[in-house]
Amino acid sequence: MSASLLGIALVAAPIMLAVAMGCAAARLIIGPRAQDRVLALDTMYVDAMLLILVFGIRDGSALYFEVAVVIAMLGFVSTAALAKFLLRGEVIE
Repeated sequence: MSASLLGIALVAAPIMLAVAMGCAAARLIIGPRAQDRVLALDTMYVDAMLLILVFGIRDGSALYFEVAVVIAMLGFVSTAALAKFLLRGEVIE
């Protein structure tokens, strides 16, 4: 039972994450403000990280998990830099 449930989840999760990335891409394109676009980028990198983790679970390779950690760190730093830029108008003081 649990093996079949895991198989179904590993098939459904990439589809749902792709739909979520599509919704975030739409917000990125039609977002009326810069804050909406930053939030859409943040959502897209989290969705991409989760998609890579799903592929790592499916393949059983540890390399995918290391790539997901790097994406998480770079995404956090870029989101913080964009938020600081929108707040103050400069990143480096």
